[in-house]
Amino acid sequence: MNQIAPKKLFIKTYGCQMNVYDSDRMADALAPHGYAPTQDMAEADLVLLNTCHIREKASEKVFSELGRLKELQNEKRASGGDLMIGVAGCVAQAEGEEIARRAPMVDMVFGPQAYHRLPDMLAKAEGNRHMHPALRRAVVDTDFPEEDKFANLPAAKKDVTIGRGLTAFLTVQEGCDKFCSFCVVPYTRGAEVSRPVAQVVEEARRLADAGVKEITLLGQNVNAYHGEDASGRAVGLGELAYLLAEIPGLERLRYTTSHPRDMDDALIAAHRDLDFLMPYLHLPVQSGSDRILKAMNRKHTAAEYMRLIERIKDARPDMAFSGDFIVGFPGETDADFEDTLKIIRDVGYSSAYSFKYSTRPGTPGANLTEQIDEAVKVERLARLQELVNKQTTDFHASCVGRTLPVLIERVGRMPGQVGGRSPYLQAVHLEGSTDLIGAIHEVDIIGTSTNSLVGRLRQAVAA
Repeated sequence: MNQIAPKKLFIKTYGCQMNVYDSDRMADALAPHGYAPTQDMAEADLVLLNTCHIREKASEKVFSELGRLKELQNEKRASGGDLMIGVAGCVAQAEGEEIARRAPMVDMVFGPQAYHRLPDMLAKAEGNRHMHPALRRAVVDTDFPEEDKFANLPAAKKDVTIGRGLTAFLTVQEGCDKFCSFCVVPYTRGAEVSRPVAQVVEEARRLADAGVKEITLLGQNVNAYHGEDASGRAVGLGELAYLLAEIPGLERLRYTTSHPRDMDDALIAAHRDLDFLMPYLHLPVQSGSDRILKAMNRKHTAAEYMRLIERIKDARPDMAFSGDFIVGFPGETDADFEDTLKIIRDVGYSSAYSFKYSTRPGTPGANLTEQIDEAVKVERLARLQELVNKQTTDFHASCVGRTLPVLIERVGRMPGQVGGRSPYLQAVHLEGSTDLIGAIHEVDIIGTSTNSLVGRLRQAVAA
């Protein structure tokens, strides 16, 4: 008896690590329904665009991609095949009906809180294909459901092979209650919601059992995590870290992205007590100007942020920081921008992400006057990035002569070379056999390259 060949699924993921995690879970949800992943869009029976609304002109980039997919869809139909198309993620959440109107070839449009309903949406979309084209329309699901989507998703799968699968993302929190005036996340991801403790620990345990050594906890405001334990008590991210540290085989923990307002004493104490919790913290400040921070609705001052940095350093002296910066926010003066450069100098970031401000329809920032001239934004961004790049170079250089524990993850780019990550998330390359892959090894840092460190395996000293 001939077996029916599985249908092919191609997912194009835009944006943050949470979207990477979500894409994996969508693939898991569709696997029992006969869909196998493919890396070749041209052979796909179903293409999902998992979109992000953070970057400028995100929507238009999605519509441009849909134009290319329409051509592929027409080619497949001309040869007797077909292609179903779905748009997921934050752009879908923000512009669901508009996508259905502008791109009638799309079969499904659904937001980040609806992934657990994907098989049902797909069944409805497949049924719609039998309708006359003039009557057919996309299945649109952009509601914020009351049910827990994570409880309704199938268990996450993790394939562990040589050089892959040693690290994993794990979403523990979604949504945002902060309403920064430049940000669309509260409108596309909804209010802050945390997964129950037992659910997080069980998923982390399954990943560790599959060979994962390092997990990165994800959330829009991950340190706002407040998942309930079995007794109904709210547990913070710091306490969760202690619980995850007890999982056999799990050797490293990271988390991103954090908000300064949610960095509490318990989480700082966890950094003090747990070597398992990596000494690298992404803690966005966005601006060094109190006036601009107030306009951004960040609800902290530059001085409060700096006191927080010092408290974290006191608890974990080897902590390195990364950050986010927006230049050219409406009303930003030269003096405001200089305050931002000052806070960058004062903190001494190991890396940072920086952007020119661009309006997001529906956010309070879109209605602000005093928009900054584009040329001024370009000049300020260049100056800021020059400073941050120098700090990154200096931080890499400061690691030379140190011995760092490196999780060896993969074969290197050069023959006889392997690569991995330092505690500070730096890429490290060294000579060594593939037998090193899958474990943490002590590595002497002997040099730097443009975006990585050069190491040498530390030899055991005879007793």
